[in-house]
Amino acid sequence: MNKNTKSTALAASVLAVALTANTNLAHAGKEGYEKCQGVAKAGMNDCGANGHGCAGMAKTDGDANEWIYVPEGTCEKIVGGVVKESKKKAEMKADS
Repeated sequence: MNKNTKSTALAASVLAVALTANTNLAHAGKEGYEKCQGVAKAGMNDCGANGHGCAGMAKTDGDANEWIYVPEGTCEKIVGGVVKESKKKAEMKADS
């Protein structure tokens, strides 16, 4: 295997790993998942809260405003977990 082939193979491998790792974020907002507040570890939140707009910026473990996506029904089983309703679900409840 020459140097150019090795470089191409390495680049392809790195890309494959990056794309595979990104599939964990693909469930965000999909049916069957809910936002669970109060259980994210520092640096492991899924989205913005507390004045920041990015995932992975939670400063403390268990912050009540930080959240992660979990499969529906899981949050209620976690100590300190509170389901954060989406605006759409809250509006649907208000209309009924």
